[in-house]
Amino acid sequence: MIPVSQAIPEQLGPVDGRALRTVCGHFATGVTVITSGSGENATGATVNSFTSVSLEPALVLICLHDNSRLLPVVQESGGFVVNLLTQRQEPIAWAFAGRRTARIDEVPHHRSALDLPVLSEALAHLECRLVTEYDGGDHTILLGEVVGLGAPAEEEPLIFFQGAMRELGDDPVLPRR
Repeated sequence: MIPVSQAIPEQLGPVDGRALRTVCGHFATGVTVITSGSGENATGATVNSFTSVSLEPALVLICLHDNSRLLPVVQESGGFVVNLLTQRQEPIAWAFAGRRTARIDEVPHHRSALDLPVLSEALAHLECRLVTEYDGGDHTILLGEVVGLGAPAEEEPLIFFQGAMRELGDDPVLPRR
């Protein structure tokens, strides 16, 4: 095996963050709202940095910015819920996307077995116990063990592509807003 430092010449150097964001925007992803916490501490954030990692054991990961208001809530509660959104939940995605976001009590939700908020109208959800954290530059990578799940809705998913929320089959040249 060749060490990474020898595999890629250093003169290539780091790329511009905006360019990276633009290029990565060509990868269509689902849209999730990650929820965590209890009582007044319950909150959520719109996240598309989510992936399944392993089936045995059942593991997923999410990435949260180091300055995210959700990160300390997840760390304190020891868990999080990945809520996969439907097309009609685009307003909820935007409501949880900014620095000032919707409050959990403003959206239909119920509590999970771990007492975490689950968006009741989501396409599906994964309830996770926080296993570990990794440094990811300006983000923290959170690995969670899936301890509960559900897929109650039979609707089309909401996706994110080229910087815009979209529906499957949308014209990629004309982003929705």
